[in-house]
Amino acid sequence: QWRTFPPVLRATADFYGMQLDGHGEAVVYVQQRGVCSPELIEHMRIGYAPGGLCLRRWLTQLGYPFSALRQAGLITAVGYDAFIHRIVFPLEGNLYGRSLSVSAPPHRFLPGSKGSLYGWEQVRQYADVILVEGLFDYAALWQAGFRNLTCSMGTHLNGRQLEQLCDGPPTVYVTFDADKNGSGQHAAESLARRLAARGLSIRRVLLPDGHDPNSFFVDGGDARQFEL
Repeated sequence: QWRTFPPVLRATADFYGMQLDGHGEAVVYVQQRGVCSPELIEHMRIGYAPGGLCLRRWLTQLGYPFSALRQAGLITAVGYDAFIHRIVFPLEGNLYGRSLSVSAPPHRFLPGSKGSLYGWEQVRQYADVILVEGLFDYAALWQAGFRNLTCSMGTHLNGRQLEQLCDGPPTVYVTFDADKNGSGQHAAESLARRLAARGLSIRRVLLPDGHDPNSFFVDGGDARQFEL
């Protein structure tokens, strides 16, 4: 997935990956989200953005000019790192940061498209695929042993993501959050209709009320229960 990653983003992901184990607040957060497998952390290249000037200094030492960092959205106009106290996941041509602070917006991407379905090249070989909303949902299912798994990073799929699903495995298990306000399931129903109209076989996975795949496993659910 990261073979065509722009060099500056690859260097950024490498730097953030080195930060994760050295910051207790980040380690506690990912453990609370049920992420405990070193293999999973390596697979998803999970990192941590402390903020401040640390990324800017690192990339500057590697020879990247201020203008390139600003253009990529990695630093602010006044020179500080754009991602602050966020768990970071590299995407295809972008980065996603999940905030540890309740006072900051929870989700953040760099400027530009969020890209394709997560890990799609590894998933399209399967006869069916499980589609989840968030990357921590993906992490929970991957850690539980599921590999026919992808993530749309939100309930609203872009055109490229829709085309990938339509050109991929014939069966899609839509596993969106069971939000108390019903938003996740409304989005799942709408997406299921669109995909069914394109000839795919759609199965909706209904989780207990108030749960997403991540919280389902964190609260003690297992792979067998999920399959039921």
